[in-house]
Amino acid sequence: MAHTPDTILSIAGLSKTYASGFSALRQVDLQIRRGEIFALLGPNGAGKTTLISIVCGIVNASTGTVRVDGHDIQADYRAARSLIGLVPQELTTEAFETVWATVSFSRGLFGKPANPAYLEKVLRDLSLWDKKDNAIRTLSGGMKRRLLIAKALSHEPRLLFLDEPTAGVDVTLRQEMWQLVRALRDTGVTIILTTHYIDEAEEMADRIGVINRGEIILVEDKAELMRKLGKKQLTLQLAQPLAAVPPALSGYGLALSATGTELTYTYDAQRDHSGIAQLLQALDAAGVAFRDLQTDQSSLEDIFVNLVRDREAA
Repeated sequence: MAHTPDTILSIAGLSKTYASGFSALRQVDLQIRRGEIFALLGPNGAGKTTLISIVCGIVNASTGTVRVDGHDIQADYRAARSLIGLVPQELTTEAFETVWATVSFSRGLFGKPANPAYLEKVLRDLSLWDKKDNAIRTLSGGMKRRLLIAKALSHEPRLLFLDEPTAGVDVTLRQEMWQLVRALRDTGVTIILTTHYIDEAEEMADRIGVINRGEIILVEDKAELMRKLGKKQLTLQLAQPLAAVPPALSGYGLALSATGTELTYTYDAQRDHSGIAQLLQALDAAGVAFRDLQTDQSSLEDIFVNLVRDREAA
C-alpha cells in the first residue's frame, strides 16, 4: 500500500518463519496513522514482539516491506531507525552508569549532536531529573521503567513502541504510565503499544489491532469496535421466582438464573431498543412481574475472548 502523508508506519505482506519452521507472523498488513495511540492486543506468543522487532530492525522479516515515514526499513535503515524509539519489556542497562550518562549515550548512538536542554526536558517530564546523577542500580523498579522511556526518547523519535509497558507493575504506576503516554502523544509522538491487558487498550488506544497466531485478525477504531461487537444485557430481577421461562417468551432467548430470580436478555447494541419494549409487553402479558432491571455492556475483554475463540473454531 502506498505511503500517504498521514501514515507514519506502513507494513505490507510481512511474514516471519524461523529456521525451525515456526511461523511467527503471516502476511501482516498494517497502516499506523500519524499521532495516534495504537494498541496491538493479543495473547502471549501471538507475534506482538516479533512484529516490533522487525520494524525496529532487530529481526529480519522473511517477506514483506516496512516503511517508516516513507523510509524503507532495509534500503534506508539508518533514516528509518532514527525515527523509532523502542521501550522494551526488560531493562538491559549497565547498572553502574548514571541516568544522565545512559540517556546521553543513547542519543549519541543515533548520531544526534549533544542537546543537554532536550535531555533535561525528557528527564524532567519523566520525574527523573533529580535522579540524573544516580547509578541505575539505585533506582526503584518504577524509576527504571521511566528510564527505559527516557532512553527511547533520547534521539527525538516520531514513533514510539512500548512493548508490554505495564507488565508486572503496580496499579499506581500503570496509571502514571498511561498519563505519560498521553502526554507524549500530545507532543506529536505516534505510539504503538503491545499489551495483553484489555483494560490498557480500552483506556489508552484510539485504534486497536488484534493479533493471534501471527495474523492480524482485526483493526478497528476503539469506539467502533465496542459499538459493533459489544453486546448489551438487560437483567430483570423478578418479583417471584420462575421454575422455567414461560413458552410465550421463548422467542427472546432469555436466560433464567439458577435461582429462578433473574432473567437475562442479550441484545445487539447496534440495533434500537424496540426489542426491549416488546419484551416488557410480553412479560406483562405472561404475568411475569419484575422488581428491578439493569443493563450492562460487554467490555473489550468479552469482545476479545469471543474474537479469538471464533477464529480458533473456524
